[in-house]
Amino acid sequence: MPASNAIPDSPDPAEALPPLPDDRFFNRELSWLEFNQRVLDHAADSQQPLLERGKFLAITSSNLDEFFMVRVGGLKLQSIQNSGIRDPSGLSVNEQLAAISDRCHGMQREQYRILSEDLFPAWEEHGIHRVDLSAARPRHQESANSVFQDLSATLSPHALDPSRPLPLLQGLQLHLCVRLAALDGDDSPWQYAFIPLGRTMPRIISLPSDRGYHFTMLEDLISHYVEDLFPGREVLETVAFRITRNADIRLREEDSPDLMVGMEEVLESRKESAAVRLELAAHASEHVKAFLTETFEIRSEDLFITNGPVDLTCLFQLIGIEGFDDLKDEPWRGQRSPNIDPAEPMFDTIAKGDILLVHPYERFDPVVRLVEEAAVDPDVLAIKQVLYRTSRDSPIVAALMRAAERGKYVTAIVELKARFDEARNMEWAREMEHAGVQVIYGIKGLKTHAKICIIVRSEPHGIVRYVHFGTGNYNEVTMRLYSDVSLLTCNEELGSDATTFFNAVTGASYPLKYHKIAAAPTSLRSRIRELITSEIDRKKEGQKAAITVKVNSLVDPAIIDALYRASQAGVKIRLNVRGICCLRPGVKGLSDNITVISILDRYLEHARIMHFEHGGDDQVLISSADWMPRNLDRRIELLVPVESPPLRKRLIRVLQTYFKDNTNSWKLTAKGEWKRSRSKSGSQVQAQRVLYERAVHAVSEADRNRRTAFETHAPPE
Repeated sequence: MPASNAIPDSPDPAEALPPLPDDRFFNRELSWLEFNQRVLDHAADSQQPLLERGKFLAITSSNLDEFFMVRVGGLKLQSIQNSGIRDPSGLSVNEQLAAISDRCHGMQREQYRILSEDLFPAWEEHGIHRVDLSAARPRHQESANSVFQDLSATLSPHALDPSRPLPLLQGLQLHLCVRLAALDGDDSPWQYAFIPLGRTMPRIISLPSDRGYHFTMLEDLISHYVEDLFPGREVLETVAFRITRNADIRLREEDSPDLMVGMEEVLESRKESAAVRLELAAHASEHVKAFLTETFEIRSEDLFITNGPVDLTCLFQLIGIEGFDDLKDEPWRGQRSPNIDPAEPMFDTIAKGDILLVHPYERFDPVVRLVEEAAVDPDVLAIKQVLYRTSRDSPIVAALMRAAERGKYVTAIVELKARFDEARNMEWAREMEHAGVQVIYGIKGLKTHAKICIIVRSEPHGIVRYVHFGTGNYNEVTMRLYSDVSLLTCNEELGSDATTFFNAVTGASYPLKYHKIAAAPTSLRSRIRELITSEIDRKKEGQKAAITVKVNSLVDPAIIDALYRASQAGVKIRLNVRGICCLRPGVKGLSDNITVISILDRYLEHARIMHFEHGGDDQVLISSADWMPRNLDRRIELLVPVESPPLRKRLIRVLQTYFKDNTNSWKLTAKGEWKRSRSKSGSQVQAQRVLYERAVHAVSEADRNRRTAFETHAPPE
C-alpha cells in the first residue's frame, strides 16, 4: 500500500469562509510536557496512596527519557539541518528547544522536591527506610558487604586513558564517575574511571529488617565500597550519572534492500549517537561536572543536576515490595465478559453476534483464546495478523507458530520499525519464519500500526471470516494496564473489508473500495473529515449534530481546523485527549463549542473512540489511529464502525462517563492551562472506577440471570 497512492482529502468544509487566526495551535512539544506535568501532579497529590505516588513519579521519569531520546533528539537534528523552520504554533526549532529546556528543568526540580520533601519522609513514617551505609547498624553493614562482594564479580571499572578512545557508554544506563588521585610521577592532578552499573543489577538493594522494609541504592552501595575496586589508589570522589542518547535515527529504506539488516544497523547507531542530556548527582564537584560535560559535549541547558537518585524509574522496583498494601491502590481484577461462555468455542460465541470488550475492565483472554483455538481447529484454513508490539513471552505468537506447524496458512505482518521494540520484533520474526509463518517485515515508507487479526474458517455453509479489530496492541501484559477496546465479529462486510485491507498491505497494492472501514494513509483522513463535515451540514439543517471523540493525541492541523469550523457552525464538540492537544478550546468565535478534557488515573487511557450524532443515526467508530499527521499520512491504520445497536450504545455510554469525572479529570483552557476538576460538594465520580464497577456488575447480573432461569430437559432426538 504505497503512500503515493493516498486518496486526496475531501473538500475543505471551510472553503470560502474567513481565514482562521494564526495563533490557533498550541506547540506540540510543550503540550506533551503539560501531559507529563499532569502525571507529576498525581505524584504530588496527597489523596493518592503513598506508593502509587512513587509510581507516578517513576512514570514521569520514564516519559521524559523517551521524550529526550525522540523529540528532543529530533529537534536537535533539525536545528543543525534547518533551524529556521517553524511549527504550526509559530515557534522556531531553537525557540522550542529553549522552552523545552526551561520547562524540563522546572519539572525535574519538582520531581525531586516531591521525593525528598514528601515521599521519603512519609515512607519512613510507614516503615520504609532508606539506609545511609556510612551510619548503618552492623547488621546492615554485614549484609551490604555481602551483596557488594557478589556484585563486585560482575563490575568492570574502566580507567580512562587520554591516549585511548573513550569506552562506549550505553544511553539511559546508570554509571559511576570515579575521580582518582594521580599516581606519583603523573603530571595530571587527578584521573578518572567509569563504572557501568548494568541494567540487570537491582537499583534497590534490600537489607535485613525485623519490621518494615530497609533498603539502600545500588550506587550508594558501590560508592561505599568503591576503594575495594581500586586497590592502592586514593578515591577522591564517586558520582552517579547517566547520559541520554539521540534515538531519532531512522532507516533510509530506499538505501536498505534488507530491512532486517537495516534495522540492526539503526539499533547499533543508537548506541553511538550524540548525547542529548546528562543527568548528574547534585554532590558532584565542579571538576567532575566540567569533565563530563566536556567529554560528552553537553551544553549547559542539557545538564540536569539531580537532588536525589539519578533516574527515578528505579522507584518502580520499590513500589513492588510486599506487605504495604495499605499504601497502594486496591486491586481491580479484570472481569470475564458476560457475553462469552468459557465452555463454548469462541467461533460459536462470535457467530451469535458481535462482541465488544472494554479492557482492562474486561480481560483480554478471549482474544488470546480465539487465536489459540484457531491454531488447533481443523476447520481453520488461515490466520492473518498484524503485530506491532507484543509481550516477551507472547501466547499469540506461540499460537501462530503452532498453527503454521499444523499446516495452516499463517501470515504475520511484523512491524520491525516499532520504536524501542525493534529488537524483540526481529527476534519474533525469525522464530516465526522458522516455524513456517509467512512473515512480512512491514511496508516500505510506512509503519503498520493497525490492530487486526483475521481467521478464515471453513463451515458447512461456506467460508466465514472471524475478525478482531482493536485499539491496542496484541500484548496481554499491557492490556492489563491500558484502557482499550476490542471488537470481535464475523460480519460478512467487515470480514470482506478486513481481507481486502490485509491483501492490499501484503501485496503492496492499491486497495479496492471498502464497504465499511477506512484505512490510513489512503482513506482514513478523508473519512474523518467527511464525518465532521456531515455534522456541520446537519447542524445547518436543524438536525441533531454533536461530536464526541476520545484519542491519545490531537495534533493534525487540517483536522483541528475542521473541528474549528464545526464549532463555528454551532456543533457541540467534546474531546477527551490523553496527551498532546494542539487545539485551543473556548476561544470566542473560534472554538466556543469545543470542550477538551484529559483523564489520568491508574490505567493509561489508550482507546480511540468516536461518536458522531449524525442527525440521530449515531455513528460510532473505533480506531488504531490518533489524530496526528504521522498516523494519518505515514502509518497503516484502521477506522472501524461499530454497528450493533447495543454495542454502539455501550461505547457512547463509555464516552459520556469520562465527561462526568470530577476526580481525575483535567480541563484545557484557551490559554493552554489544564485545570483539575475536583468535586467541592456532592458525590465524586471517578470514570475508571465507574467502568470497573460496571464490568463487575455485568458479570454479577449474568450469573444471577443464569441461576434464576428455568431450563427444561428436552427429550432425546
